[in-house]
Amino acid sequence: MDFNQLFRDRTKDFSISIIKSLSPLPYSDDLSIIRKQIIRSATSVAANYRAVARGRSEKERFSKICIVVEEIDETQFWLEIIEELEYLDPGKISHLRSECDELVKVMTAYKFKLSQNTTL
Repeated sequence: MDFNQLFRDRTKDFSISIIKSLSPLPYSDDLSIIRKQIIRSATSVAANYRAVARGRSEKERFSKICIVVEEIDETQFWLEIIEELEYLDPGKISHLRSECDELVKVMTAYKFKLSQNTTL
């Protein structure tokens, strides 16, 4: 399996994990806002990473990976909020945070690599 396919699957699986983890939580105004935001940012990571792999040029790929990095960073922020508010079981949030941290590292490194290959 190549790098692009591996991370297409991994970002999609991460999005699904976020959705499944938050779906059983009770509804309240504050939690609904957080749930909506984190689901939006996590699914945006997966959708935009797919666009990176299909980019027609280096500039287009770089533009999309910038969005991926921004969205995974936002997802990381919402996970921190969820953890501090104790909305999820510590074991569940730990797993999600760990995967998110790894994705931040990988996507940031990929963005840097593309920036070195792209005339901006």
